[in-house]
Amino acid sequence: MTADAPAHAAAPAPFGTPETPRVAVRGEARLEVDPEIATIDISIGARGTDRRSALDDLTRRNNDALALIKSYGDAVEKLTTGSFSVNPELTRHGRGERVRAYHGRVNVSAQLNDFTALGELTTRLADLELTTVNGPWWALRPDSPAHAEARRQAVREAVQRAREYAGALGADLAALVELADLGAENAVPFTRAPAFAQSYGGAPAPGSAAAAPPALDLEPQRQTVHAQVNARFTMTPPVL
Repeated sequence: MTADAPAHAAAPAPFGTPETPRVAVRGEARLEVDPEIATIDISIGARGTDRRSALDDLTRRNNDALALIKSYGDAVEKLTTGSFSVNPELTRHGRGERVRAYHGRVNVSAQLNDFTALGELTTRLADLELTTVNGPWWALRPDSPAHAEARRQAVREAVQRAREYAGALGADLAALVELADLGAENAVPFTRAPAFAQSYGGAPAPGSAAAAPPALDLEPQRQTVHAQVNARFTMTPPVL
């Protein structure tokens, strides 16, 4: 005779039993916090009757803008150059076309953590030749402590809600079975606004000392941080 195969342990019931009932709840938290960073986009333009003069002007203005932004030191966390273009402007000439002028443009993005410096920098940039400034767009850093705090609050709410359900049945929570994260990112992404400052002025007269423009008073937009979790617990048999 062959020995009987060992009996396998019974798989746990997926939905609980009368002896170990389960309770499933959702925990949620929503925090309103101050932003940590702000981003502005700077668009620098140039126009010339020939390609080389347009490129020379664009290079000079781009260097001036970058030098101004970098002068703010640690207040600027990130500085990147985006798209660059030089395009001919065509006009009708007899039966054909000819190049009337060349237009150049380069886009730069700057991320700042000092909002006082941000207000001053935006107006100084907007005071440059053929320069347009868009923004600011407020945000939290991906590793902001606000995200972790929202997750902790969501978990605490889930435990409290499950305990209240169990208590309504005269039972107590016994063990955590599952905790599922439904996402703890910003519920409302920062909104891109139209340009708030732009300058198309010409160069100041040689030898003139142009006064610096007044700093723009910016009110940071508070950020919403949202976290949700699903939690399942076992509890002691209820008193029915």
